[in-house]
Amino acid sequence: MQKTVWGVLSTAKIGVNKVIPALMQSDLIRVKGLASRNFDAAKSAVETLGLEAAYGSYEDLLADPEIEVIYNPLPNHLHVPMTLAAARAGKHVLCEKPMALNAAELDQLAEVSHKVHIMEAFMVRHSLQWLEARRLIREGAIGAPKIIQSWFSYNNMDANNIRNKVEWGGGGLMDIGCYPIVAGRFFFEAEPVRVMALISRDATFGTDTITSGLLDFGEGRQLTFAVSTALTPGQGVTIMGDKARLSLSIPFNQPPDAPQVITVDDGQSFNGATAVTHTLQPSNQYTLMGEAFTSAVRGESPLPYGIEDARINMRIIDALFRSETSGRWEAVSR
Repeated sequence: MQKTVWGVLSTAKIGVNKVIPALMQSDLIRVKGLASRNFDAAKSAVETLGLEAAYGSYEDLLADPEIEVIYNPLPNHLHVPMTLAAARAGKHVLCEKPMALNAAELDQLAEVSHKVHIMEAFMVRHSLQWLEARRLIREGAIGAPKIIQSWFSYNNMDANNIRNKVEWGGGGLMDIGCYPIVAGRFFFEAEPVRVMALISRDATFGTDTITSGLLDFGEGRQLTFAVSTALTPGQGVTIMGDKARLSLSIPFNQPPDAPQVITVDDGQSFNGATAVTHTLQPSNQYTLMGEAFTSAVRGESPLPYGIEDARINMRIIDALFRSETSGRWEAVSR
Protein backbone atom coordinates (compact mmCIF):
# COMPACT_ATOMS: atom_id res chain seq x y z
CA MET A 1 0.00 0.00 0.00
CA GLN A 2 1.30 3.45 -0.90
CA LYS A 3 2.00 5.54 2.20
CA THR A 4 -0.50 8.24 3.09
CA VAL A 5 1.01 11.69 3.64
CA TRP A 6 -0.10 13.40 6.84
CA GLY A 7 0.01 16.91 8.22
CA VAL A 8 -0.68 17.95 11.81
CA LEU A 9 -2.50 21.03 13.08
CA SER A 10 -0.78 22.59 16.12
CA THR A 11 1.92 21.61 18.59
CA ALA A 12 -0.59 20.07 21.02
CA LYS A 13 1.12 17.73 23.49
CA ILE A 14 -1.08 14.77 22.59
CA GLY A 15 0.18 15.06 19.02
CA VAL A 16 3.83 15.85 19.66
CA ASN A 17 4.30 13.39 22.53
CA LYS A 18 2.09 10.47 21.53
CA VAL A 19 0.30 10.48 18.20
CA ILE A 20 2.97 11.77 15.80
CA PRO A 21 5.72 9.43 17.11
CA ALA A 22 3.26 6.54 16.88
CA LEU A 23 2.27 7.41 13.30
CA MET A 24 5.94 7.64 12.34
CA GLN A 25 6.42 4.02 13.43
CA SER A 26 4.08 2.80 10.70
CA ASP A 27 5.26 1.65 7.29
CA LEU A 28 1.95 2.90 5.88
CA ILE A 29 2.22 6.53 7.00
CA ARG A 30 4.49 9.46 6.24
CA VAL A 31 4.05 12.46 8.52
CA LYS A 32 5.35 15.32 6.40
CA GLY A 33 4.88 18.34 8.61
CA LEU A 34 3.24 20.33 11.33
CA ALA A 35 1.55 23.74 11.40
CA SER A 36 1.28 26.33 14.13
CA ARG A 37 0.20 29.95 14.22
CA ASN A 38 3.63 30.47 15.74
CA PHE A 39 6.14 29.48 13.07
CA ASP A 40 9.00 29.19 15.57
CA ALA A 41 6.96 26.71 17.60
CA ALA A 42 6.18 24.70 14.49
CA LYS A 43 9.83 24.72 13.43
CA SER A 44 11.01 23.61 16.86
CA ALA A 45 8.52 20.72 16.96
CA VAL A 46 9.42 19.64 13.43
CA GLU A 47 13.12 19.61 14.29
CA THR A 48 12.52 17.64 17.46
CA LEU A 49 10.37 15.05 15.70
CA GLY A 50 12.47 14.86 12.55
CA LEU A 51 9.71 15.92 10.18
CA GLU A 52 10.22 17.59 6.80
CA ALA A 53 8.15 20.75 6.88
CA ALA A 54 7.01 23.48 9.26
CA TYR A 55 4.08 25.73 8.38
CA GLY A 56 3.44 29.15 9.92
CA SER A 57 -0.32 28.88 9.55
CA TYR A 58 -2.98 26.17 9.35
CA GLU A 59 -3.98 27.53 5.95
CA ASP A 60 -0.46 26.95 4.56
CA LEU A 61 -0.60 23.32 5.64
CA LEU A 62 -4.03 22.79 4.11
CA ALA A 63 -2.81 24.34 0.86
CA ASP A 64 0.01 21.81 0.48
CA PRO A 65 -1.14 19.52 -2.37
CA GLU A 66 0.99 16.62 -1.12
CA ILE A 67 -0.82 16.39 2.21
CA GLU A 68 -3.63 13.83 2.05
CA VAL A 69 -4.60 13.40 5.71
CA ILE A 70 -4.90 15.94 8.52
CA TYR A 71 -4.61 15.07 12.20
CA ASN A 72 -6.53 17.68 14.21
CA PRO A 73 -5.58 17.79 17.93
CA LEU A 74 -6.66 21.41 18.45
CA PRO A 75 -8.79 22.45 21.46
CA ASN A 76 -12.35 21.15 21.35
CA HIS A 77 -13.92 24.39 20.12
CA LEU A 78 -11.73 24.24 16.99
CA HIS A 79 -12.44 20.63 16.10
CA VAL A 80 -15.39 21.26 13.81
CA PRO A 81 -14.17 24.55 12.25
CA MET A 82 -10.73 23.22 11.31
CA THR A 83 -12.01 19.78 10.33
CA LEU A 84 -14.45 21.53 7.99
CA ALA A 85 -11.66 23.70 6.56
CA ALA A 86 -9.45 20.65 6.01
CA ALA A 87 -12.24 18.68 4.38
CA ARG A 88 -13.10 21.60 2.09
CA ALA A 89 -9.44 21.52 1.01
CA GLY A 90 -9.90 17.86 0.06
CA LYS A 91 -8.09 16.39 3.04
CA HIS A 92 -9.20 13.38 5.06
CA VAL A 93 -9.33 14.18 8.79
CA LEU A 94 -8.55 12.23 11.94
CA CYS A 95 -9.96 14.54 14.62
CA GLU A 96 -9.30 14.31 18.34
CA LYS A 97 -12.17 13.52 20.65
CA PRO A 98 -14.71 14.81 21.37
CA MET A 99 -15.27 15.86 17.78
CA ALA A 100 -17.57 18.76 18.65
CA LEU A 101 -18.91 20.92 21.47
CA ASN A 102 -22.35 19.34 21.00
CA ALA A 103 -24.17 17.09 18.56
CA ALA A 104 -25.78 19.96 16.65
CA GLU A 105 -22.37 21.42 15.76
CA LEU A 106 -21.59 18.30 13.76
CA ASP A 107 -24.30 19.29 11.28
CA GLN A 108 -21.75 21.72 9.81
CA LEU A 109 -19.82 18.74 8.45
CA ALA A 110 -22.76 17.51 6.36
CA GLU A 111 -21.49 19.23 3.22
CA VAL A 112 -18.18 17.32 3.28
CA SER A 113 -19.16 14.04 4.93
CA HIS A 114 -19.41 12.19 1.59
CA LYS A 115 -16.34 13.77 0.01
CA VAL A 116 -13.61 12.73 2.44
CA HIS A 117 -13.16 10.37 5.37
CA ILE A 118 -13.57 11.92 8.84
CA MET A 119 -13.00 9.85 11.97
CA GLU A 120 -12.94 10.61 15.69
CA ALA A 121 -9.61 9.69 17.28
CA PHE A 122 -10.64 7.20 19.97
CA MET A 123 -7.44 5.16 19.90
CA VAL A 124 -8.83 2.70 22.47
CA ARG A 125 -11.19 1.17 19.92
CA HIS A 126 -8.14 0.03 17.93
CA SER A 127 -6.32 -1.29 20.99
CA LEU A 128 -5.45 -4.99 20.90
CA GLN A 129 -6.42 -5.17 24.58
CA TRP A 130 -9.93 -3.83 23.88
CA LEU A 131 -10.39 -6.00 20.81
CA GLU A 132 -9.29 -9.13 22.66
CA ALA A 133 -11.53 -8.29 25.63
CA ARG A 134 -14.52 -7.90 23.32
CA ARG A 135 -13.67 -11.21 21.64
CA LEU A 136 -13.63 -12.95 25.04
CA ILE A 137 -16.99 -11.40 25.93
CA ARG A 138 -18.51 -12.44 22.60
CA GLU A 139 -17.30 -16.00 23.21
CA GLY A 140 -19.04 -16.11 26.59
CA ALA A 141 -16.06 -15.77 28.94
CA ILE A 142 -18.12 -13.77 31.44
CA GLY A 143 -21.60 -14.84 30.42
CA ALA A 144 -24.08 -12.08 29.63
CA PRO A 145 -22.42 -8.67 30.26
CA LYS A 146 -24.72 -6.55 32.42
CA ILE A 147 -22.66 -4.01 34.36
CA ILE A 148 -19.68 -1.90 33.31
CA GLN A 149 -17.94 0.22 35.92
CA SER A 150 -15.27 2.71 34.93
CA TRP A 151 -13.29 5.57 36.41
CA PHE A 152 -10.74 7.98 34.98
CA SER A 153 -9.06 10.90 36.76
CA TYR A 154 -6.14 13.29 36.87
CA ASN A 155 -5.33 16.42 38.87
CA ASN A 156 -4.88 19.57 36.76
CA MET A 157 -5.77 22.91 38.33
CA ASP A 158 -3.77 25.08 35.91
CA ALA A 159 -6.00 28.03 34.96
CA ASN A 160 -4.23 28.36 31.61
CA ASN A 161 -4.72 24.74 30.59
CA ILE A 162 -7.30 24.22 27.83
CA ARG A 163 -8.98 21.51 29.91
CA ASN A 164 -9.98 24.18 32.43
CA LYS A 165 -11.51 26.60 29.94
CA VAL A 166 -15.24 25.97 29.80
CA GLU A 167 -15.71 28.13 26.69
CA TRP A 168 -13.26 25.89 24.81
CA GLY A 169 -15.11 22.71 25.75
CA GLY A 170 -13.02 21.91 28.80
CA GLY A 171 -14.01 19.85 31.82
CA GLY A 172 -13.97 16.24 32.88
CA LEU A 173 -16.97 14.93 30.96
CA MET A 174 -15.75 16.25 27.60
CA ASP A 175 -12.08 15.42 28.12
CA ILE A 176 -12.16 11.99 29.75
CA GLY A 177 -15.81 11.10 30.44
CA CYS A 178 -16.11 10.28 26.76
CA TYR A 179 -13.84 7.24 27.29
CA PRO A 180 -16.12 5.31 29.69
CA ILE A 181 -19.03 6.21 27.39
CA VAL A 182 -17.22 4.67 24.44
CA ALA A 183 -16.32 1.66 26.59
CA GLY A 184 -20.01 1.04 27.26
CA ARG A 185 -20.91 1.29 23.59
CA PHE A 186 -17.94 -0.90 22.58
CA PHE A 187 -18.38 -3.75 25.02
CA PHE A 188 -22.19 -3.82 25.21
CA GLU A 189 -22.30 -3.34 21.42
CA ALA A 190 -25.39 -1.22 21.95
CA GLU A 191 -26.43 2.38 22.53
CA PRO A 192 -27.83 3.85 25.76
CA VAL A 193 -31.47 4.90 25.79
CA ARG A 194 -31.36 7.22 28.83
CA VAL A 195 -28.75 8.72 31.13
CA MET A 196 -28.39 10.52 34.45
CA ALA A 197 -25.51 12.66 35.74
CA LEU A 198 -24.22 14.15 38.97
CA ILE A 199 -21.81 17.01 38.32
CA SER A 200 -19.65 19.25 40.53
CA ARG A 201 -18.18 22.39 38.96
CA ASP A 202 -15.17 24.49 39.88
CA ALA A 203 -16.25 27.90 41.19
CA THR A 204 -13.48 29.67 39.25
CA PHE A 205 -13.20 27.72 36.00
CA GLY A 206 -16.86 26.77 35.59
CA THR A 207 -15.78 23.37 34.29
CA ASP A 208 -17.03 20.08 35.70
CA THR A 209 -14.26 18.74 37.93
CA ILE A 210 -16.12 15.69 39.26
CA THR A 211 -18.74 13.95 37.15
CA SER A 212 -20.56 10.67 37.67
CA GLY A 213 -22.87 9.11 35.13
CA LEU A 214 -25.36 6.27 34.89
CA LEU A 215 -26.25 5.00 31.41
CA ASP A 216 -29.12 2.60 30.74
CA PHE A 217 -28.43 0.40 27.71
CA GLY A 218 -31.66 -1.53 28.09
CA GLU A 219 -32.13 -5.24 28.80
CA GLY A 220 -30.66 -4.75 32.28
CA ARG A 221 -27.33 -3.41 30.96
CA GLN A 222 -25.90 -0.52 32.96
CA LEU A 223 -22.75 1.60 32.74
CA THR A 224 -21.66 3.61 35.76
CA PHE A 225 -18.65 5.88 35.60
CA ALA A 226 -16.87 8.63 37.52
CA VAL A 227 -14.31 11.06 36.11
CA SER A 228 -12.40 13.96 37.60
CA THR A 229 -9.88 16.61 36.60
CA ALA A 230 -9.07 17.39 40.26
CA LEU A 231 -8.35 14.05 41.93
CA THR A 232 -5.47 11.62 42.13
CA PRO A 233 -4.69 9.99 38.75
CA GLY A 234 -6.24 6.61 38.04
CA GLN A 235 -8.28 4.65 35.54
CA GLY A 236 -10.12 1.39 35.30
CA VAL A 237 -12.73 -0.63 33.40
CA THR A 238 -14.48 -3.73 34.77
CA ILE A 239 -17.21 -5.59 32.92
CA MET A 240 -19.41 -7.92 34.97
CA GLY A 241 -21.45 -10.80 33.65
CA ASP A 242 -23.47 -13.57 35.24
CA LYS A 243 -20.50 -15.98 35.06
CA ALA A 244 -17.43 -13.82 35.65
CA ARG A 245 -16.01 -10.31 35.55
CA LEU A 246 -13.38 -8.97 33.18
CA SER A 247 -10.96 -6.15 34.02
CA LEU A 248 -8.55 -4.24 31.80
CA SER A 249 -5.14 -3.12 32.99
CA ILE A 250 -4.58 0.58 32.17
CA PRO A 251 -7.58 0.64 29.82
CA PHE A 252 -7.13 4.12 28.35
CA ASN A 253 -3.46 5.24 28.52
CA GLN A 254 -1.82 1.93 27.65
CA PRO A 255 1.99 2.20 27.56
CA PRO A 256 3.12 1.08 24.09
CA ASP A 257 6.17 -0.72 25.49
CA ALA A 258 4.48 -2.83 28.18
CA PRO A 259 2.39 -6.01 28.01
CA GLN A 260 -1.37 -5.53 28.19
CA VAL A 261 -3.22 -7.67 30.70
CA ILE A 262 -6.86 -8.78 30.78
CA THR A 263 -8.10 -10.49 33.94
CA VAL A 264 -11.14 -12.76 34.04
CA ASP A 265 -12.34 -13.84 37.49
CA ASP A 266 -15.38 -15.94 38.33
CA GLY A 267 -15.38 -14.54 41.88
CA GLN A 268 -15.23 -17.90 43.63
CA SER A 269 -12.34 -16.60 45.69
CA PHE A 270 -12.25 -13.07 47.08
CA ASN A 271 -8.44 -13.01 47.08
CA GLY A 272 -8.17 -13.44 43.32
CA ALA A 273 -7.05 -17.06 43.45
CA THR A 274 -9.50 -18.00 40.69
CA ALA A 275 -8.46 -15.18 38.36
CA VAL A 276 -7.18 -16.04 34.90
CA THR A 277 -4.94 -13.55 33.11
CA HIS A 278 -4.58 -13.03 29.38
CA THR A 279 -1.36 -11.22 28.48
CA LEU A 280 -0.89 -9.48 25.13
CA GLN A 281 2.42 -8.35 23.72
CA PRO A 282 3.09 -4.59 23.68
CA SER A 283 1.50 -2.59 20.87
CA ASN A 284 0.81 1.06 20.16
CA GLN A 285 -2.89 1.84 19.91
CA TYR A 286 -2.17 5.18 18.22
CA THR A 287 -0.21 3.43 15.47
CA LEU A 288 -3.04 0.94 14.99
CA MET A 289 -5.58 3.78 14.81
CA GLY A 290 -3.53 5.60 12.17
CA GLU A 291 -3.17 2.44 10.11
CA ALA A 292 -6.90 1.72 10.29
CA PHE A 293 -7.62 5.22 9.00
CA THR A 294 -4.97 4.89 6.28
CA SER A 295 -6.53 1.62 5.15
CA ALA A 296 -9.90 3.38 4.77
CA VAL A 297 -8.34 6.31 2.92
CA ARG A 298 -6.69 3.91 0.48
CA GLY A 299 -9.96 2.03 -0.01
CA GLU A 300 -8.53 -1.17 1.44
CA SER A 301 -11.20 -1.38 4.17
CA PRO A 302 -14.34 0.48 5.24
CA LEU A 303 -14.07 3.49 7.54
CA PRO A 304 -14.53 1.90 10.98
CA TYR A 305 -16.11 4.96 12.66
CA GLY A 306 -17.57 7.98 10.92
CA ILE A 307 -19.36 11.23 11.72
CA GLU A 308 -22.60 9.51 12.73
CA ASP A 309 -20.72 7.52 15.36
CA ALA A 310 -19.26 10.79 16.70
CA ARG A 311 -22.77 12.26 16.72
CA ILE A 312 -23.97 9.42 18.97
CA ASN A 313 -21.13 10.12 21.41
CA MET A 314 -22.07 13.80 21.50
CA ARG A 315 -25.79 13.08 21.95
CA ILE A 316 -24.94 11.03 25.04
CA ILE A 317 -22.76 13.83 26.44
CA ASP A 318 -25.48 16.40 25.63
CA ALA A 319 -28.02 14.29 27.54
CA LEU A 320 -25.71 14.04 30.57
CA PHE A 321 -25.34 17.81 30.65
CA ARG A 322 -29.14 18.16 30.42
CA SER A 323 -29.46 15.81 33.37
CA GLU A 324 -27.14 18.06 35.38
CA THR A 325 -29.73 20.83 35.03
CA SER A 326 -32.91 18.77 35.27
CA GLY A 327 -31.80 16.38 37.99
CA ARG A 328 -33.66 13.62 36.13
CA TRP A 329 -33.14 10.84 33.63
CA GLU A 330 -32.67 12.27 30.14
CA ALA A 331 -33.38 10.37 26.94
CA VAL A 332 -30.57 10.10 24.41
CA SER A 333 -32.06 11.76 21.33
CA ARG A 334 -31.75 10.11 17.95
